[in-house]
Order: sequence, then C-alpha cells, then structure tokens
Amino acid sequence: MFVTMKMNKKPGIALVCFVIITAAFLQQANAQQKFEKAAFYEVLASGNIDGVNNEIAILADASISNKEGYEGALLMRKAGLVSPAAKRLRFFKEGRIKLETALMADNENTEYHFLRLAIEENAPKIVKYHADIEKDKLFVQKNFKNLSPSVQHAILDYCKKSKVLHAEDL
Repeated sequence: MFVTMKMNKKPGIALVCFVIITAAFLQQANAQQKFEKAAFYEVLASGNIDGVNNEIAILADASISNKEGYEGALLMRKAGLVSPAAKRLRFFKEGRIKLETALMADNENTEYHFLRLAIEENAPKIVKYHADIEKDKLFVQKNFKNLSPSVQHAILDYCKKSKVLHAEDL
C-alpha cells in the first residue's frame, strides 16, 4: 500500500510542476509581446474591439518612449466601436489629448500627422476634429519617403479608402 501511495503522488507532483511551468512560460510570453507597427496598423484598420484592447495593453507594457500618440489613436478608434455615446465621447477625448500631446512634443513626427489625418477624416462632425486635415496631408506627402516600409505600407493601404490622401500624390 505504501508503494501505491508513493506512485500516486509522483504523477500528481509532476502534473502540478507541469502546470506551474506552463503558466510561467505563458505569462513570460505575454509580457514579452512587443509593439510592432505593422500589427498596430492592422488592428487600427480592422476595427476589432478585442484587437484594439489587446494593442492598448501591449502599448501599456511597451518600453518605447513615444507611445502616447499610438495610444491616442487607438483610444479614438475604440471610441467608434463602443456604446453608449458617453463612453464613446470619453474615449475620443482621452485619445485626442494623448495624440495632440504627442504632436506638441514631436511636431516633426510624420506618423503622428498621418494618424491624426486618418482620425480627422473619419471622425464624426459633432466632435469637431477636422481642422488640420490639409496640413497633415501635406506633411505626410512631403515626408512619406522617409518613413519605415511598414508605415509606408499602412499609408498606401489607407489611401485606397481615403478621400483626401491618394497614393499617386506620395
């Protein structure tokens, strides 16, 4: 009977160890998710609320210094995906503050100008966020060639549905 009890304990201990090691590995893998611009733009274009929330979480844990503009764009995108209207307005305002703060800190960041342009072009008129469309369009056109390939690709994809920004102008 002692041998039987000893044998029954070993599989239980092995199972517990396996579960602990697996949980630790999954936690480490999630913590190591890093911000990737291609994935960010894919989520932004998709309009998937779970994807937006996941990307916001990745940015929150990311160690990049200029993440406020990206967070702002995601929050404003999220505003269009939630209800009720009060929640939409809260997310939009929070995102607008983050994106505008990022632009004030780094006004030469072409990517932030593109993000603002994309949001301005698609924002409802009631939020009165359309004042810089032409300025941002010209800034993006002027600096397009200096952007990374993943950002250029995102802009070219956006041009397919934009009424303001066209691929032939880049």
